[in-house]
Amino acid sequence: MNTILESLEQFWHYTGFANVSWLNLVMILVGIGFITLAIWKKWEPLLLIPIGFGMIIGNIPMFPGLGIGIYEDGSVLNTLYQGVKQGWYPPLIFLGIGAMTDFSALISQPRLMLIGAVAQLGIFGAYLLGLTMGFDPNQAGAIGIIGGADGPTAIFLSSKLAPDLMGAIAVSAYSYMALVPLIQRPVMLLLTTKKERLIRMPSPRRVQQKEKILFPIIGFLLTAFIVPSALPLLGMLFFGNLLKESGVTRRLAVTASGPFVDTVTILVGLTVGASTQADKFLTGESVKIFGLGLASFIIATACGVLFVKFWNLFLRGDRKINPLIGNAGVSAVPESARVSQMVGLEFDPNNHLLMHAMGPNVAGVIGSAVAAGILLSFLG
Repeated sequence: MNTILESLEQFWHYTGFANVSWLNLVMILVGIGFITLAIWKKWEPLLLIPIGFGMIIGNIPMFPGLGIGIYEDGSVLNTLYQGVKQGWYPPLIFLGIGAMTDFSALISQPRLMLIGAVAQLGIFGAYLLGLTMGFDPNQAGAIGIIGGADGPTAIFLSSKLAPDLMGAIAVSAYSYMALVPLIQRPVMLLLTTKKERLIRMPSPRRVQQKEKILFPIIGFLLTAFIVPSALPLLGMLFFGNLLKESGVTRRLAVTASGPFVDTVTILVGLTVGASTQADKFLTGESVKIFGLGLASFIIATACGVLFVKFWNLFLRGDRKINPLIGNAGVSAVPESARVSQMVGLEFDPNNHLLMHAMGPNVAGVIGSAVAAGILLSFLG
């Protein structure tokens, strides 16, 4: 009888009920919240469902030393997490993004690249704020990249500069990507007048296939020579785009933009979510990171809109740019461009801005990778 009781007592010590803390329950509820928003609101379900379920997995309380936790060397989760920790997954995602992206809007209106460049000021603004809040330069740089609204870039840079903060930075970046419509719309309305929102831009010119093929080659050479440290991201982005536009590697482009990138996205979301164990995630630093990430995102959006307003002072006639596309300079493709379109249609149902907003939006993808390379060059 005593043996049975001792066995039951030992079993009890190994259950989650015996090891649970209220912090675990909080994180499990947050994970359920992510899943609920993804299904109910349809906010970035491809990201929030894997991250949300990963949070639940990572916060199941367990007896230490079983060799199954994400932070325990040799465990399955830990092995999968190495793709995040070592920065393997982000370049692979960029390959898929390149194979999915049509750069025609940017090629037809290259001037819109400036909007994508200016929007990256949010990254450096948050970097300075991070320094004032007590983070060291590496940590501040990794946190600032959240303003690019690019989860893979945030993972890549934080894995190099601040691996101890990577979980909070990654979750923050992906969360704000999902909340793009809620965050950007009020900023856009605050900074623009009704007259500015009604500006109509002429249709962009038709881009030839030769230009589409040359763009990834020339674009890669220019950006890689400026910031070689961003080579893993830029190289895979432009390579994926060349697979798409060359016209002779359709099978590779379809694989890269479909099953391949979907598989990596699942692994990234699940392991990033699982890395948010309550004892490592629910800290004062995490709260600061989410606050700085939000500030970075708002600054990036505001800089894009205000830059277009300033630029319009020097433009005449149909050369003027609708400042509602200024928000699209961040790297959330195509969510930010869709926000430009939706807000524009609210004030003029016949003013379609999507084709124009995609220009700075894809420029933002390049710009966030370049900004990450710059930070890595100075801080790495």
